[in-house]
Amino acid sequence: MSVNLLIQGDNIKGLYYLLRERNLQGKIDLVYIDPPFATGSNFTITEDRAATISNSRSGSIAYSDRLTGFEFIEFLRERLLLLRELLSVKGSIYLHIDYKIGHYVKVMMDEVFGMENFRNDIARVKCNPKNFKRIGYGNVKDMILFYSKTSRPIESAQQLNRNWIGIDQSEHAIKATVEKLEIIEGDFFTVKLEYEFTKL
Repeated sequence: MSVNLLIQGDNIKGLYYLLRERNLQGKIDLVYIDPPFATGSNFTITEDRAATISNSRSGSIAYSDRLTGFEFIEFLRERLLLLRELLSVKGSIYLHIDYKIGHYVKVMMDEVFGMENFRNDIARVKCNPKNFKRIGYGNVKDMILFYSKTSRPIESAQQLNRNWIGIDQSEHAIKATVEKLEIIEGDFFTVKLEYEFTKL
């Protein structure tokens, strides 16, 4: 079994660590990142909602999303250039971003990865707009920008040589899953993975 690596620290230092200390240049097949959305806000964790990070004014700061505009795009570009170095020839990257800054991020990713390596803009539906208070369209989706490093990405489970299992979406299976989740205590559950821990 391979050992996972959890790095605590500035992500730019972590990327340099993976390139220089772990020699992983050109060896990563898949990257998924969910950077801040250039909101100009601080995001907090409150005691009554420990599993949720929000932009409420109370609670402990989880992360600061203060960069906006050009400064944010350049912050992201610097990291994407390093991630591109880590990607294998068949590697792909998925970047989760919102509709307000996403189109600017896409243009920058076209520069970093090449327009020809843009594979898709995947819509991530995030909520039901029933509680949307403003007059107008609800903010119901984010973007996941999907790029490959080259024109030869891994495109299917068969190419990964993995044994993928089907997901039973029958009414019976859904009901059984909901019943199991209802007996789990707390707001969330996690999968236990083995990690090597590195603090930068």
